Amino acid sequence: MERIFESHSLLRGFIRAQEKAADKWGLQIDFAQGYWTPPLCPRSAYEVEKNQIEQTLGMQALVSLTDHDCIDAPLLLRVVPAMHETPVSLEWTVPFQSAKFHLGVHNLPGARAQEWMDELKACTAQPSTERICDLLSTLHEIPEVLVVFNHPLWNLYANPAAEFARNLEDFLAFNNGHLHAFELNGLRRGEENRQVAELAASWQQIVVSGGDRHGCEPNANLNLTNAASFDEWVQELRRERRSQVLFMPHYRDSRVARFYQTFLDAVASYPDHSDGAARWDQRTYHPGHDGSMQPLSLLWARVPGFLQAILNVARLPESTHLLSKFRSSPGPLAASRPEISIQEEGA
Repeated sequence: MERIFESHSLLRGFIRAQEKAADKWGLQIDFAQGYWTPPLCPRSAYEVEKNQIEQTLGMQALVSLTDHDCIDAPLLLRVVPAMHETPVSLEWTVPFQSAKFHLGVHNLPGARAQEWMDELKACTAQPSTERICDLLSTLHEIPEVLVVFNHPLWNLYANPAAEFARNLEDFLAFNNGHLHAFELNGLRRGEENRQVAELAASWQQIVVSGGDRHGCEPNANLNLTNAASFDEWVQELRRERRSQVLFMPHYRDSRVARFYQTFLDAVASYPDHSDGAARWDQRTYHPGHDGSMQPLSLLWARVPGFLQAILNVARLPESTHLLSKFRSSPGPLAASRPEISIQEEGA
Protein backbone atom coordinates (compact mmCIF):
# COMPACT_ATOMS: atom_id res chain seq x y z
CA MET A 1 0.00 0.00 0.00
CA GLU A 2 2.81 2.42 0.86
CA ARG A 3 4.34 1.86 -2.58
CA ILE A 4 1.05 2.90 -4.21
CA PHE A 5 0.83 6.02 -2.05
CA GLU A 6 4.44 6.94 -2.80
CA SER A 7 3.79 6.79 -6.56
CA HIS A 8 1.40 9.78 -6.42
CA SER A 9 2.52 13.28 -5.39
CA LEU A 10 -0.71 14.20 -3.58
CA LEU A 11 -0.69 10.91 -1.66
CA ARG A 12 2.98 11.39 -0.80
CA GLY A 13 1.99 14.70 0.78
CA PHE A 14 -0.70 12.92 2.76
CA ILE A 15 1.86 10.43 4.08
CA ARG A 16 4.16 13.25 5.18
CA ALA A 17 1.27 14.99 6.97
CA GLN A 18 0.45 11.77 8.83
CA GLU A 19 4.08 11.31 9.84
CA LYS A 20 4.22 14.83 11.26
CA ALA A 21 0.94 14.37 13.09
CA ALA A 22 1.79 10.91 14.43
CA ASP A 23 3.46 12.24 17.58
CA LYS A 24 0.31 14.17 18.44
CA TRP A 25 -1.98 11.15 18.48
CA GLY A 26 0.51 8.48 19.44
CA LEU A 27 0.46 6.14 16.45
CA GLN A 28 2.70 6.00 13.39
CA ILE A 29 0.67 5.04 10.34
CA ASP A 30 1.79 1.77 8.77
CA PHE A 31 0.47 1.74 5.19
CA ALA A 32 1.97 -1.69 4.55
CA GLN A 33 -0.22 -3.41 7.15
CA GLY A 34 -3.22 -1.13 7.60
CA TYR A 35 -6.41 -1.96 5.73
CA TRP A 36 -10.10 -1.11 5.66
CA THR A 37 -13.18 -3.24 5.11
CA PRO A 38 -16.06 -2.22 2.83
CA PRO A 39 -19.11 -0.57 4.36
CA LEU A 40 -21.53 -3.29 3.24
CA CYS A 41 -21.76 -6.60 5.06
CA PRO A 42 -21.68 -9.74 2.85
CA ARG A 43 -25.45 -10.09 2.64
CA SER A 44 -25.96 -6.42 1.75
CA ALA A 45 -23.26 -6.60 -0.92
CA TYR A 46 -24.86 -9.73 -2.35
CA GLU A 47 -28.28 -8.06 -2.44
CA VAL A 48 -26.91 -4.95 -4.19
CA GLU A 49 -25.69 -7.14 -7.06
CA LYS A 50 -28.74 -9.41 -7.06
CA ASN A 51 -31.16 -6.47 -7.12
CA GLN A 52 -29.41 -4.82 -10.07
CA ILE A 53 -29.72 -8.01 -12.14
CA GLU A 54 -33.29 -8.85 -11.15
CA GLN A 55 -34.78 -5.36 -11.01
CA THR A 56 -32.91 -3.66 -13.85
CA LEU A 57 -32.58 -6.55 -16.29
CA GLY A 58 -35.42 -8.78 -15.09
CA MET A 59 -33.15 -11.83 -15.10
CA GLN A 60 -32.20 -14.55 -12.61
CA ALA A 61 -29.12 -13.53 -10.64
CA LEU A 62 -25.98 -15.62 -10.21
CA VAL A 63 -23.62 -13.75 -7.88
CA SER A 64 -20.07 -14.65 -6.86
CA LEU A 65 -18.56 -12.34 -4.22
CA THR A 66 -14.81 -12.25 -3.61
CA ASP A 67 -12.68 -10.76 -0.84
CA HIS A 68 -8.92 -10.39 -1.00
CA ASP A 69 -7.40 -13.70 0.14
CA CYS A 70 -10.41 -14.58 2.27
CA ILE A 71 -13.53 -16.77 1.92
CA ASP A 72 -15.35 -15.71 5.08
CA ALA A 73 -18.06 -13.78 3.23
CA PRO A 74 -19.32 -16.59 0.98
CA LEU A 75 -19.12 -19.08 3.85
CA LEU A 76 -21.32 -16.78 5.93
CA LEU A 77 -23.79 -16.38 3.08
CA ARG A 78 -24.08 -20.14 2.62
CA VAL A 79 -25.49 -20.40 6.15
CA VAL A 80 -28.59 -18.50 4.98
CA PRO A 81 -31.03 -21.05 3.48
CA ALA A 82 -31.89 -18.84 0.50
CA MET A 83 -28.17 -18.41 -0.29
CA HIS A 84 -26.84 -21.90 0.39
CA GLU A 85 -25.68 -22.25 -3.23
CA THR A 86 -23.51 -19.12 -3.09
CA PRO A 87 -20.14 -19.94 -4.73
CA VAL A 88 -17.15 -20.06 -2.40
CA SER A 89 -14.82 -17.60 -4.11
CA LEU A 90 -11.91 -15.27 -3.42
CA GLU A 91 -9.48 -12.89 -5.07
CA TRP A 92 -6.11 -14.56 -4.68
CA THR A 93 -2.97 -12.38 -4.50
CA VAL A 94 -0.20 -14.07 -6.49
CA PRO A 95 3.32 -12.65 -6.07
CA PHE A 96 5.24 -13.40 -9.25
CA GLN A 97 8.76 -12.13 -9.88
CA SER A 98 8.58 -8.41 -8.94
CA ALA A 99 4.83 -8.09 -9.57
CA LYS A 100 1.68 -9.18 -7.81
CA PHE A 101 -1.28 -10.42 -9.84
CA HIS A 102 -4.84 -11.00 -8.70
CA LEU A 103 -6.77 -14.10 -9.71
CA GLY A 104 -10.48 -14.60 -9.15
CA VAL A 105 -10.84 -18.18 -7.93
CA HIS A 106 -14.54 -18.99 -8.07
CA ASN A 107 -16.69 -21.90 -6.94
CA LEU A 108 -14.27 -23.85 -4.77
CA PRO A 109 -15.68 -27.20 -3.61
CA GLY A 110 -17.42 -26.43 -0.32
CA ALA A 111 -16.10 -29.50 1.53
CA ARG A 112 -12.47 -28.52 0.89
CA ALA A 113 -12.82 -24.75 0.63
CA GLN A 114 -10.92 -23.97 3.84
CA GLU A 115 -8.12 -26.37 2.90
CA TRP A 116 -7.80 -24.61 -0.43
CA MET A 117 -7.80 -21.23 1.28
CA ASP A 118 -4.97 -22.32 3.55
CA GLU A 119 -2.92 -23.55 0.60
CA LEU A 120 -3.45 -20.37 -1.41
CA LYS A 121 -2.55 -18.15 1.55
CA ALA A 122 0.58 -20.19 2.21
CA CYS A 123 1.62 -19.75 -1.41
CA THR A 124 1.06 -15.98 -1.21
CA ALA A 125 3.24 -15.85 1.90
CA GLN A 126 6.02 -18.00 0.39
CA PRO A 127 5.58 -17.99 -3.37
CA SER A 128 7.59 -19.76 -6.03
CA THR A 129 6.94 -20.21 -9.72
CA GLU A 130 6.71 -23.98 -9.30
CA ARG A 131 4.28 -23.73 -6.39
CA ILE A 132 2.01 -21.26 -8.23
CA CYS A 133 1.98 -23.42 -11.36
CA ASP A 134 1.19 -26.57 -9.37
CA LEU A 135 -1.72 -24.93 -7.55
CA LEU A 136 -3.21 -23.53 -10.75
CA SER A 137 -2.83 -26.87 -12.47
CA THR A 138 -4.64 -28.61 -9.63
CA LEU A 139 -7.43 -26.01 -9.59
CA HIS A 140 -7.81 -26.46 -13.35
CA GLU A 141 -8.44 -30.17 -12.82
CA ILE A 142 -11.56 -29.40 -10.73
CA PRO A 143 -14.32 -29.08 -13.39
CA GLU A 144 -16.55 -26.68 -11.44
CA VAL A 145 -13.80 -24.18 -10.53
CA LEU A 146 -13.35 -20.99 -12.55
CA VAL A 147 -10.03 -19.12 -12.49
CA VAL A 148 -10.14 -15.56 -13.88
CA PHE A 149 -7.16 -13.27 -14.40
CA ASN A 150 -8.44 -10.07 -12.79
CA HIS A 151 -7.49 -6.68 -14.29
CA PRO A 152 -4.36 -8.19 -15.93
CA LEU A 153 -3.05 -4.86 -17.26
CA TRP A 154 -3.42 -2.93 -14.01
CA ASN A 155 0.09 -2.26 -12.77
CA LEU A 156 -1.26 -1.98 -9.25
CA TYR A 157 2.07 -1.70 -7.45
CA ALA A 158 3.53 0.90 -9.86
CA ASN A 159 6.44 -1.21 -11.10
CA PRO A 160 8.43 0.16 -14.07
CA ALA A 161 6.30 -0.44 -17.17
CA ALA A 162 8.83 -2.59 -19.02
CA GLU A 163 9.43 -4.72 -15.93
CA PHE A 164 5.69 -5.20 -15.39
CA ALA A 165 5.25 -6.20 -19.04
CA ARG A 166 7.98 -8.85 -18.68
CA ASN A 167 6.40 -10.18 -15.49
CA LEU A 168 3.02 -10.43 -17.21
CA GLU A 169 4.45 -12.18 -20.26
CA ASP A 170 6.32 -14.70 -18.11
CA PHE A 171 3.31 -15.32 -15.88
CA LEU A 172 1.10 -16.09 -18.87
CA ALA A 173 3.77 -18.23 -20.51
CA PHE A 174 3.78 -20.44 -17.40
CA ASN A 175 0.11 -20.37 -16.46
CA ASN A 176 -2.22 -19.35 -19.30
CA GLY A 177 -3.18 -22.98 -19.95
CA HIS A 178 -4.68 -23.18 -16.46
CA LEU A 179 -6.57 -19.87 -16.58
CA HIS A 180 -10.13 -19.81 -17.91
CA ALA A 181 -10.80 -16.15 -18.72
CA PHE A 182 -9.50 -12.59 -18.43
CA GLU A 183 -11.52 -9.96 -16.60
CA LEU A 184 -13.01 -6.82 -18.09
CA ASN A 185 -13.19 -4.61 -15.02
CA GLY A 186 -16.13 -2.32 -14.30
CA LEU A 187 -13.90 0.25 -12.60
CA ARG A 188 -11.06 0.37 -15.12
CA ARG A 189 -10.87 2.71 -18.12
CA GLY A 190 -12.53 1.75 -21.38
CA GLU A 191 -9.22 1.84 -23.24
CA GLU A 192 -7.61 -0.51 -20.73
CA ASN A 193 -10.54 -2.94 -21.05
CA ARG A 194 -10.17 -2.93 -24.83
CA GLN A 195 -6.47 -3.70 -24.43
CA VAL A 196 -7.37 -6.56 -22.08
CA ALA A 197 -9.73 -7.94 -24.74
CA GLU A 198 -6.88 -7.78 -27.26
CA LEU A 199 -4.48 -9.44 -24.81
CA ALA A 200 -7.02 -12.20 -24.18
CA ALA A 201 -7.43 -12.83 -27.90
CA SER A 202 -3.66 -13.02 -28.36
CA TRP A 203 -3.54 -15.76 -25.68
CA GLN A 204 -6.67 -17.50 -27.04
CA GLN A 205 -8.67 -16.56 -23.97
CA ILE A 206 -12.22 -15.32 -23.47
CA VAL A 207 -13.22 -12.32 -21.37
CA VAL A 208 -15.74 -12.15 -18.52
CA SER A 209 -17.21 -9.40 -16.36
CA GLY A 210 -15.85 -8.35 -13.00
CA GLY A 211 -15.08 -5.34 -10.89
CA ASP A 212 -13.51 -3.83 -7.81
CA ARG A 213 -16.61 -2.31 -6.25
CA HIS A 214 -15.78 -1.57 -2.62
CA GLY A 215 -18.64 0.80 -1.86
CA CYS A 216 -22.39 0.70 -2.41
CA GLU A 217 -22.47 0.91 -6.20
CA PRO A 218 -23.43 -2.28 -8.07
CA ASN A 219 -20.91 -3.65 -10.53
CA ALA A 220 -20.73 -1.73 -13.81
CA ASN A 221 -20.61 -4.81 -16.05
CA LEU A 222 -22.29 -8.20 -16.07
CA ASN A 223 -22.16 -11.51 -17.88
CA LEU A 224 -25.33 -12.53 -19.70
CA THR A 225 -26.17 -16.23 -19.80
CA ASN A 226 -29.07 -18.66 -19.97
CA ALA A 227 -27.34 -20.96 -17.46
CA ALA A 228 -29.59 -21.99 -14.58
CA SER A 229 -26.77 -22.39 -12.04
CA PHE A 230 -23.23 -21.16 -11.41
CA ASP A 231 -21.84 -24.63 -12.17
CA GLU A 232 -23.61 -24.60 -15.53
CA TRP A 233 -22.22 -21.15 -16.32
CA VAL A 234 -18.69 -22.31 -15.49
CA GLN A 235 -19.09 -25.16 -17.99
CA GLU A 236 -20.35 -22.68 -20.58
CA LEU A 237 -17.14 -20.74 -20.16
CA ARG A 238 -14.67 -23.60 -19.77
CA ARG A 239 -16.03 -26.09 -22.30
CA GLU A 240 -18.01 -24.05 -24.82
CA ARG A 241 -15.77 -20.96 -24.48
CA ARG A 242 -18.77 -18.65 -24.72
CA SER A 243 -19.06 -15.33 -22.89
CA GLN A 244 -21.24 -12.26 -23.34
CA VAL A 245 -20.36 -9.15 -21.33
CA LEU A 246 -22.71 -6.20 -20.90
CA PHE A 247 -21.49 -2.85 -19.59
CA MET A 248 -24.19 -1.09 -17.60
CA PRO A 249 -25.11 2.59 -18.18
CA HIS A 250 -23.26 3.84 -15.08
CA TYR A 251 -19.97 2.64 -16.60
CA ARG A 252 -20.08 5.80 -18.72
CA ASP A 253 -20.23 8.05 -15.64
CA SER A 254 -17.12 9.94 -14.61
CA ARG A 255 -14.64 7.48 -13.09
CA VAL A 256 -13.29 10.20 -10.81
CA ALA A 257 -16.78 10.79 -9.43
CA ARG A 258 -17.39 7.04 -9.06
CA PHE A 259 -14.15 6.58 -7.11
CA TYR A 260 -14.99 9.61 -5.02
CA GLN A 261 -18.42 8.18 -4.25
CA THR A 262 -16.75 4.94 -3.14
CA PHE A 263 -14.60 6.96 -0.76
CA LEU A 264 -17.70 8.70 0.62
CA ASP A 265 -19.41 5.32 1.02
CA ALA A 266 -16.37 4.08 2.95
CA VAL A 267 -16.32 6.97 5.43
CA ALA A 268 -20.10 7.19 5.90
CA SER A 269 -21.85 5.94 9.04
CA TYR A 270 -24.19 2.94 8.93
CA PRO A 271 -26.14 2.70 12.21
CA ASP A 272 -27.70 -0.63 11.21
CA HIS A 273 -24.43 -2.30 10.15
CA SER A 274 -24.79 -6.01 10.94
CA ASP A 275 -21.32 -6.26 12.53
CA GLY A 276 -21.87 -3.18 14.69
CA ALA A 277 -19.16 -1.31 12.74
CA ALA A 278 -21.24 1.80 12.16
CA ARG A 279 -18.35 4.27 11.77
CA TRP A 280 -15.49 4.17 9.27
CA ASP A 281 -12.84 4.01 12.01
CA GLN A 282 -14.51 0.82 13.30
CA ARG A 283 -14.03 -0.70 9.84
CA THR A 284 -10.41 0.40 9.40
CA TYR A 285 -7.67 -1.76 10.92
CA HIS A 286 -4.12 -0.90 11.94
CA PRO A 287 -1.39 -2.50 14.07
CA GLY A 288 -1.72 -1.44 17.70
CA HIS A 289 1.16 -0.72 20.04
CA ASP A 290 1.47 -4.45 20.70
CA GLY A 291 1.51 -5.24 16.97
CA SER A 292 -1.95 -6.84 16.83
CA MET A 293 -4.46 -5.61 14.23
CA GLN A 294 -7.17 -3.48 15.82
CA PRO A 295 -9.91 -1.10 14.64
CA LEU A 296 -8.72 2.50 14.66
CA SER A 297 -11.62 3.29 16.98
CA LEU A 298 -9.81 1.35 19.72
CA LEU A 299 -6.47 3.05 19.07
CA TRP A 300 -7.60 6.64 19.58
CA ALA A 301 -10.03 8.32 21.94
CA ARG A 302 -11.50 10.33 19.07
CA VAL A 303 -10.80 11.04 15.41
CA PRO A 304 -7.79 13.42 15.24
CA GLY A 305 -8.85 16.98 14.48
CA PHE A 306 -6.81 17.32 11.29
CA LEU A 307 -8.37 14.12 9.91
CA GLN A 308 -11.90 15.15 10.86
CA ALA A 309 -11.36 18.46 9.07
CA ILE A 310 -10.24 16.61 5.93
CA LEU A 311 -13.34 14.41 6.04
CA ASN A 312 -15.64 17.39 6.53
CA VAL A 313 -14.20 19.11 3.47
CA ALA A 314 -14.31 15.88 1.46
CA ARG A 315 -18.03 15.52 2.13
CA LEU A 316 -18.89 18.98 0.82
CA PRO A 317 -19.47 17.96 -2.83
CA GLU A 318 -21.99 15.37 -1.70
CA SER A 319 -23.86 17.72 0.63
CA THR A 320 -24.08 20.41 -2.07
CA HIS A 321 -25.17 17.89 -4.77
CA LEU A 322 -22.15 18.79 -6.91
CA LEU A 323 -21.01 15.16 -7.00
CA SER A 324 -24.18 13.90 -8.70
CA LYS A 325 -23.84 16.56 -11.40
CA PHE A 326 -20.17 15.75 -11.94
CA ARG A 327 -20.84 12.00 -11.96
CA SER A 328 -23.29 12.29 -14.86
CA SER A 329 -20.86 14.31 -16.98
CA PRO A 330 -19.71 11.82 -19.63
CA GLY A 331 -16.05 11.25 -20.29
CA PRO A 332 -14.56 10.99 -23.79
CA LEU A 333 -15.43 7.29 -24.06
CA ALA A 334 -19.06 7.75 -23.07
CA ALA A 335 -19.67 10.54 -25.54
CA SER A 336 -19.14 8.21 -28.48
CA ARG A 337 -19.99 4.82 -26.97
CA PRO A 338 -22.45 4.78 -24.08
CA GLU A 339 -22.48 1.00 -23.72
CA ILE A 340 -20.06 -1.77 -24.64
CA SER A 341 -21.27 -5.29 -25.24
CA ILE A 342 -18.66 -7.93 -26.02
CA GLN A 343 -19.57 -11.42 -27.12
CA GLU A 344 -17.01 -14.13 -27.75
CA GLU A 345 -17.33 -17.69 -28.96
CA GLY A 346 -14.77 -20.37 -29.58
CA ALA A 347 -11.71 -18.35 -28.61
